[in-house]
Amino acid sequence: MSEFNTNEMMTVAAARRLGNGSVCFVGIGLPSKAANLARLTHAPEVVLIYESGPIGAKPTVLPLSIGDGELAETADTVVPTGEIFRYWLQGGRIDVGFLGAAQVDKFGNINTTVIGDYHAPKVRLPGAGGAPEIAGSAKKVLIILKQGHRTFVDKLAFITSVGHGEGGDHRKRLGLPGDGPVAIITDLCIMEPEAGSNEFIVTSLHPGVSREQVVENTGWQIRFADNVTTTEAPKAEELAALRDLEARTAAAHGQKGSDE
Repeated sequence: MSEFNTNEMMTVAAARRLGNGSVCFVGIGLPSKAANLARLTHAPEVVLIYESGPIGAKPTVLPLSIGDGELAETADTVVPTGEIFRYWLQGGRIDVGFLGAAQVDKFGNINTTVIGDYHAPKVRLPGAGGAPEIAGSAKKVLIILKQGHRTFVDKLAFITSVGHGEGGDHRKRLGLPGDGPVAIITDLCIMEPEAGSNEFIVTSLHPGVSREQVVENTGWQIRFADNVTTTEAPKAEELAALRDLEARTAAAHGQKGSDE
């Protein structure tokens, strides 16, 4: 088995959740890396859509932003941003929304706005972008981020993008379509919403990760599924494709490519 690090495990595990032929609305950063790894491995027919208008983007290197020319140059077509949201997203044509986050809570709600009090924040984050609409209207949502006390919190300072709200059927009561977040993929484990409560519980631990590590790196009393599996380690071809992608990105941008 090839040696791999926790970031590679996270990216590979997230990429595997993307089915071949699915239409995916991609966020920049970790989601873009995982989605493009899926395209380069098991899902060559995946249709990647970015907020700026590219449909069917096939970048050879990871984009620096949604305005990166690489996306438009490699896309099947480019449409106005308004059409992306109105026709594709709100029209129910997006199978998967792939999002990152600064913080997430036990119901898959996302904060990318502020840390601390909104009017006097400790940190002002990048903001919402298209994430609230993606989280609200995609048929299902995947969330990818590194796990820690600062990122997995009991109560968000600000809810930028709604997951399962307050749990249970709250999302449905809000009138939001789709299933909402169906998985949170981290560098330690995979979490999925518990039937009924829609609280995220651990369903798979990555190789070499203990339950104690997950508990220590979660800001709420994390629970585990009755049958917790071990995530399949990255295959040699998955690691090769990921590392090649990162190397091309680093060469193109003149920087380290492994962590956005």
